[in-house]
Amino acid sequence: MAKRILVIGGAAAGPKTAAKARRLDETAEITLIQKGSYMSMASCGYPYYIGGVFDEREKLVCTPTGAPRDEVFFRNVKNVNARTNTEAIDIDPKRKLVTVRSLESGETEELPYDKLMLAVGASPIRPPIPGIDLDNVTTLHNIDDATFIKEKVKSGSVKQAVIIGGGLIGIETAEAFALAGIKVTVVEMLPYILPFLDPEMALIVQNHLWQKGATVLTGVAAEAFTGDDAVNGVRLSNGDVLPADFVVVSIGVKPNNDLAKKAGLKLGVKGAICVNRFMQTSDPDIFSAGDCVEVTDLVTYNKIHWPMGDAANLQGRVAAQNMIEGNRAEYEGAVMTGVCKVFDYSVGSVGLSETRARAEGYSDIITAIHAAPDKPGFMSGKLLIIKLVADRSTGRLLGMQAAGPGDVSKRLGVAAMALHNGMHVHQLVNLDLPYAPPFSQALDSFITAVHVLENKLLGRMTGISSLDFKAMLDRGEKPFMLDARGADEYAQMRIGVGETLIPLGKLRGAKSQLPADTDALIITWCKISLRGYEAQCILRGMGYNNVLVLEGGLMAWPFGLQK
Repeated sequence: MAKRILVIGGAAAGPKTAAKARRLDETAEITLIQKGSYMSMASCGYPYYIGGVFDEREKLVCTPTGAPRDEVFFRNVKNVNARTNTEAIDIDPKRKLVTVRSLESGETEELPYDKLMLAVGASPIRPPIPGIDLDNVTTLHNIDDATFIKEKVKSGSVKQAVIIGGGLIGIETAEAFALAGIKVTVVEMLPYILPFLDPEMALIVQNHLWQKGATVLTGVAAEAFTGDDAVNGVRLSNGDVLPADFVVVSIGVKPNNDLAKKAGLKLGVKGAICVNRFMQTSDPDIFSAGDCVEVTDLVTYNKIHWPMGDAANLQGRVAAQNMIEGNRAEYEGAVMTGVCKVFDYSVGSVGLSETRARAEGYSDIITAIHAAPDKPGFMSGKLLIIKLVADRSTGRLLGMQAAGPGDVSKRLGVAAMALHNGMHVHQLVNLDLPYAPPFSQALDSFITAVHVLENKLLGRMTGISSLDFKAMLDRGEKPFMLDARGADEYAQMRIGVGETLIPLGKLRGAKSQLPADTDALIITWCKISLRGYEAQCILRGMGYNNVLVLEGGLMAWPFGLQK
């Protein structure tokens, strides 16, 4: 008898499950139920559709060859009975029946299954803020949302937009509005945007947003949306009111778990559905994948909610194999790799930030910040700022963040593989990565960042972050500050906090310009702090005992430079 596979959910994990199951078993009866009108949507492309990178909405639901992934496609190409505008309303695990209702006719029916997939996704969080139901206040979660926003942007009626939430989708949507010539403000309740970053890295991105014309307000919350029928303003927790004729609320998502609750399935972190490494729920004949499930964080081994499209596809593939072949394939978990575009910058992270590492109980951690072009200067290399986080006692890499116009994604991929394999710093310092001038420096940016981290681990280098240095200055402390660049570079830009310019090549003969006390605190830097590190080595050789390098140099200084 043919195996009956029923899939609930048509966004990412569901279609992947159905397609993989069909490849493994041509005789299986596979049914795909989707509540909405579209299936297999490229939801991460919504901001770029809004921003005019492409104008054909159909591209969001098409294969790479241009075929729309609709009911006809799934029936003819995949031999899958795909049914849109159909809602699953109840599961009876004992009888192995799912009750569905047509949203067009209202009729209900029961569908049997041998194996069931719950790929029911997540829903945008809509906070109970007064005025949230006003016209022109929306989320960006589905194609209808994207279409609505796109039409508003094209109409020219939107002059001032406010984005509530400075996460991935919020920042990408802010860019889309700004590129359309709309004045846009991002409101983030936390002290900084993109919470997967540490503050000094987030500040770099915030500065870039400001330079591109987007206003960023942090540490403040939206308390109300004002207006009669349509929104005309956003009242903030500090008492200010932002004029706004359009608002996008983007503060995260919550797992859809109603069906799982009705079926008596076990729920976990944030109400996400519990699954094992085979993607089985607490009922072995019911599988689940995508934004509705919890997964294992492969750095801490704690359970997390990780609603990402790539993870959903991987999980659906694993589930399909186990539905057809038995429990052979495994999904171990995620190292939390993410990247986004912010105008001319790429920004991303993998693993733990310093902030999260400390929150997870890593008390003895070490970090390193490295800034340099991603390619040689003669190949027009672009700036790439990398922060690494490691466990000091073991040297195990815990995470990486990167930002800049350089190639962030490539370096994140290398770090992701290192984290998947639990690699330590000493295993990373001599990686054989691809090199040619059009693609990287002779020593790739990731490797040189690891070298900085190793130097710190071994005590060869002692550094200070931009945040700690700024806090020191704000307290009125005045260490001896040494800029090791050339006079021409100094004339073009500088921090301007009373530093002394001594070009590196003249440092050994500049004893008279240095503090007489060899225990005096000295902070050194240059453009990226390679010469800052070399200055530290020279000063130590001259007997100075308390020298710190400003990590990342001027290029990673997020508090403004004098020119």
